Amino acid sequence: MELEPVIGLEVHIQLNTISKLFCGCSTKFGERPNTQSCPVCLGLPGALPVLNEEALRKAILAGTSINCNVLKYSKFDRKNYFYPDLPKAYQISQYDMPICSDGFINVKINNASKRIGITRLHLEEDAGKLIHSEGYSDNSSYIDFNRSGIPLIEIVSEPEITSSEEAYIFLQNIKIIMKYLEVSDCNMEEGSLRCDVNISLKRKGEKNPGKKVEIKNLNSFKAVRQSLDFEIDRQNEIFLSKGERVIQETRLWDSQLHETISMRSKEDAHDYRFFPDPDLPPIILEDKYIDDIQASLPELPTQKLERFISQYHLPEFDADVLTSTRQLADYYELVVKSNVNFKKASNWIMSEILAFIDNPEEIFSFIVTPEKLAKLLQLIENNTISGKIAKNIFNEMIETGECAEKIVEENGLTQVSDVEAIEVMVDRVLNNNPGSINDYKSGKKNALKFLIGQIMKDSKGMANPQIVNEILLKKLNLREI
Repeated sequence: MELEPVIGLEVHIQLNTISKLFCGCSTKFGERPNTQSCPVCLGLPGALPVLNEEALRKAILAGTSINCNVLKYSKFDRKNYFYPDLPKAYQISQYDMPICSDGFINVKINNASKRIGITRLHLEEDAGKLIHSEGYSDNSSYIDFNRSGIPLIEIVSEPEITSSEEAYIFLQNIKIIMKYLEVSDCNMEEGSLRCDVNISLKRKGEKNPGKKVEIKNLNSFKAVRQSLDFEIDRQNEIFLSKGERVIQETRLWDSQLHETISMRSKEDAHDYRFFPDPDLPPIILEDKYIDDIQASLPELPTQKLERFISQYHLPEFDADVLTSTRQLADYYELVVKSNVNFKKASNWIMSEILAFIDNPEEIFSFIVTPEKLAKLLQLIENNTISGKIAKNIFNEMIETGECAEKIVEENGLTQVSDVEAIEVMVDRVLNNNPGSINDYKSGKKNALKFLIGQIMKDSKGMANPQIVNEILLKKLNLREI
């Protein structure tokens, strides 16, 4: 009996608004604990929430980017549960009437496109943060309410993911899209992107899966992949080896033990006793309001990738790398705007520029600006310098911040293209290497490479390689053994 995984993801993304979802407190990360909270954050009696319109706008933009319908009528609900970092004992979220629903994204799995449905995208507030003491001597927990009330969107996928690799690729796509929109920094280390996983198994060919297990608060793509692989093996073992049923529960991923650990029995929706929040009116949107937000949607990663392939005639690999971040794509387009070779610009960015940059999103802080790189590439294309010399100039541009033209001028690095001067060099090398001439005439291919190398050495790398090659072949063919 063969079992298949049935996986759904719940992706929580922190919106990068200046203030929180229902109050004016700052969302700045890393401030002293409990310095960014107020009666609304703390759920004190009489405190009234007021919706942050910028969070609403960014949620609509995010929903549009993943092909969701934006609902003209939506509302906030109270999701009731007790936890120490949730002081009012409920979370303001959306349940049956979310802001966006029924979307999808297309992902590439093994060179084939697969559509994964999006059930919903809704707004909700974040909870506070529990900080546990590390030693047994101080067996205490502390609460920081700075995060309480920070605006989140939750993207819930359809259970159409069938492997840990698909889940990984789905999350990568979501992260890239949200960063393109600039609605979130998606910094997983700071908790701006977190993921819960729901997984069950079903017999191959059957429709209904078994009981699902939820894995909570995964804060890295690696953890998502590893926890899913472990859980698939664990549930297979329960089904096939032990002949038992999987228990519906919530589990945590232990990155030290590399296994999931039972946390509590899994709640169903009715356990949260959802009901409309009486302090917040329904959200009623006009068509123009939605249209204006959707009109601001930028070109998305897949659209940009397809355009780079068609407009710049790039291989798919190049286009995929260059569109991996919005900043990198913008940098490339500024370079080729100066009428340089599309492929050569791509090669230089991928092999030279990215070798010096840890984070492609920060490429515009790199000392070699798009304009400076374009000027360097133009010098290569018009045969002012050779490709080899260009790499030395590039390194000096990084060290000094100077432009390529100035470095070429000050150091006398202009490529030698004078035919008569190169003929003198070729004759000199041929006269000093008669054995290599005989080797070439005998059909030894390496002899030609050796002679070219000697000529370039004689010219200190300044001779035009194309002209060198033409003159050398002409003179070799005229010589006799």
